[in-house]
Amino acid sequence: MIAELLNCYIAKLLMEKKFLNLNDINAYKLAFHLSNYVWNIVVSWDYFSKDTVGKQFARAVDSVSANIAEGFGRYGKKDKVNFYRYSYGSIKEAFDWNEKSKIRKLLTTEQYKYIFEELSKLPKEIHSLIRFTNDKLTI
Repeated sequence: MIAELLNCYIAKLLMEKKFLNLNDINAYKLAFHLSNYVWNIVVSWDYFSKDTVGKQFARAVDSVSANIAEGFGRYGKKDKVNFYRYSYGSIKEAFDWNEKSKIRKLLTTEQYKYIFEELSKLPKEIHSLIRFTNDKLTI
């Protein structure tokens, strides 16, 4: 369904002669907002928690949207897809840091659940982006 909606949206954009922008990509928007959500939590932690868990948690979540952005900026289909795939690894790493943060009582139950739910949406969104890229680009 997501892919169908994305295809309809892209078709509409093409009819309007508008080009796709990074902020039109749902996977990017989700990852970008999640990275800022995590950042706002981590900056309030004590020094030790920030230095050990927080920095790596923030970097992992930041890396998801950063890899999508870098892939979007690449010219060739193969390069684009490689960067989109790198973001999968960052998602797995972010899941790990989310679990550790919960166990170490650095996150509230609500924060943990929200981060978990948002991270859970991303693989499907990125897969749709990869499929769209493979289907629509020829180079």
